[in-house]
Amino acid sequence: MTRPAVLVTGAARRVGKAIAERFAAAGWHVVIHHRTSGSQADALAARLPSAETVECDLADAEAVARMVARVAEGCEDWRACVASASVFEEDDVEAFDPQVFARAMDVNAAGAVRLLQLYLRHARAAPGRRAIAITDQKLANPNPDFFSYTLSKAALAAAVPLLAMGAARREDRVYAVAPGAILPSHDQTDAEAETSHRLNLLRRRTGAAEVGDACVFLAQGLVASGETIFVDSGQHLLRQPRDVIYLARGSHAGPAHKR
Repeated sequence: MTRPAVLVTGAARRVGKAIAERFAAAGWHVVIHHRTSGSQADALAARLPSAETVECDLADAEAVARMVARVAEGCEDWRACVASASVFEEDDVEAFDPQVFARAMDVNAAGAVRLLQLYLRHARAAPGRRAIAITDQKLANPNPDFFSYTLSKAALAAAVPLLAMGAARREDRVYAVAPGAILPSHDQTDAEAETSHRLNLLRRRTGAAEVGDACVFLAQGLVASGETIFVDSGQHLLRQPRDVIYLARGSHAGPAHKR
């Protein structure tokens, strides 16, 4: 193996897939993580120049440890790890749902942080390791929708500078990439996404490949450790009191405005 390797979680679908494709285009060996999307992961791996797949439930601490050990053993130059996988469920800011919260925290926060910690502990890469967490622009532009999801991403974002200070070696880098609205999500139609995803300063749809390009750029280690790059066409610079799903519909539909 002469290529640098990258593990991308949730890489069989959506933004994770775009990240994997951009690393592959840049000449990397891509480890495609999935939980239940095995056929999609295999199809992606088959068409990339150098790729393999790995199955893991990120909420299972022992499974994550086994996955990291497997990749670390097989990749002598495991140069980057991108924690992209997440769960995204609507819940009510006025009525705490312990199950939704637990799922969000187990995968989006604890699972991602555990993965990056183990990566920084076990991976080998002579030029240094690059740990990248995918967060969300809404942390700089908060709204009360998707309450537990938001809390989980806030926890992950808080971990980035801490990992940079305490878990990384001098040659390592720890980063966050904060995307805006990119692909249809929750119960959106394609037509609704076309409208809602232009609610940013540039009035354009941010592409999933742009998130991948940001990750590849950061994997080169040209930015100070602990930094966050926003890939959202300026969405985080606005003040949006609701998720763009509901803003585009021009209604008060959704749990955050039930009363």
